[in-house]
Amino acid sequence: MLERLENLPVGNFHYKLLIVTGLGWLFDSMDTGLISFVLPMLAKDWNLTPEQVGLIGSIGLFGMAIGAVMAGSLADKFGRKNIFAATVILYSVSTGLCAIAWSYESLLAFRFFVGFGLGGELPVAATLVSEYAPANLRGRFIVLLESFWGLGWLTAALLSYFFIPFFGWKSAFIIGALPAFYVFLIRLHMPESVRYLLSKGRIDEAEAIIDELECKLGVEHKPFNKNVEIPEVAQPSPLTLFTPQFRVRTIMLWLTWFGIVFSYYGIFMWLPSIVYAQGFEVVKSFEYVLVMTLAQLPGYFAAAWLVDKIGRRYTLSSFLLMSGICAFFFGNSDTSTTLLISGAAMSFFNLGAWGVIYTYTPELYPTFIRALGSGYAAGFGRIGGIIAPALVGSLIASGFHFNIIFGLFASVFIVISIVVLSLGLESKQMSLEDIH
Repeated sequence: MLERLENLPVGNFHYKLLIVTGLGWLFDSMDTGLISFVLPMLAKDWNLTPEQVGLIGSIGLFGMAIGAVMAGSLADKFGRKNIFAATVILYSVSTGLCAIAWSYESLLAFRFFVGFGLGGELPVAATLVSEYAPANLRGRFIVLLESFWGLGWLTAALLSYFFIPFFGWKSAFIIGALPAFYVFLIRLHMPESVRYLLSKGRIDEAEAIIDELECKLGVEHKPFNKNVEIPEVAQPSPLTLFTPQFRVRTIMLWLTWFGIVFSYYGIFMWLPSIVYAQGFEVVKSFEYVLVMTLAQLPGYFAAAWLVDKIGRRYTLSSFLLMSGICAFFFGNSDTSTTLLISGAAMSFFNLGAWGVIYTYTPELYPTFIRALGSGYAAGFGRIGGIIAPALVGSLIASGFHFNIIFGLFASVFIVISIVVLSLGLESKQMSLEDIH
């Protein structure tokens, strides 16, 4: 049956699945972007210190870490589709509650649950798409899925400059609650993973989905021998990720996720505040944010093309290395022009690397632990995101210049680039069943 799934021609179903899951990615990104734009206004209204502002960013990342771990485990038990929908509802409702937060402490609590939903949704969505995309185009599909993150940031920037100034920062959280209605679209247009159903012995359901897809895509039906024995797989646990079979890839993924999340959230959640504090007025303009955000999209598209040409390992390693180099030049910029050029290049390579890591992670584990492995890798990475915003807040409060802060991020990017190149396993063009 999996041969039938792999041999399906790419058609409307695949693109519809990409768009439906991509919208979830867009909403996640929009929320992350909105909070970064809201924080300066919130800090002014509530007289928050830099450390308190940093904690608002960190508490969301703490929720994302817990959410990624728990959702990954639950998706391997209860299905990709159900957990995807549940996490969307959780972060939507929690975002709406942020609009009625009555204190700093209540806002922290609501932001934790927002993060929990966001962190749970992303690895589950990537797992689902990877299990439907054909092997020869799987990398491209996942990177294109991740490109919706850039569209979400663009949406957040537009809302922040043309909507929030007139209606206040609470309106951003009200808008962030709207994705709850998107769950109905998920229910209508997103099937459960065939690979997941087969792993649970739910053969009739899997075959019904394959039959429907073949009918829609104009493929001749092939009978499936239901007497084929489905091998039983032991119930996975987090310790499975550190058995000799998976140990090296798990260590590589965890270190890479930690570094990329640490650097991304440390840079982008504080970017406007850090640069403006150094005297660059251009960072306050809409044009600056637009250039920085739009640079992400060609980064995704370049990565989407390269990931199936030169492979996951080399694309990810090179994009991480270039992210580090650009971060260094960004931190040492002394004019608005060099700031914009290096900043746009940093966005290009950094977000391209994000697209590849979401492609790479689910490919390195078999079906029975794919969501669990992806969730734990993303969850461990979120620890870096928890540390980074609070650390940057402390560094700013201690008087560190922004070239020192960006030198730190540049070093992290270069280290994880070496980790990927030295420990990574190439999975280009491989069927998911060939990955052991």
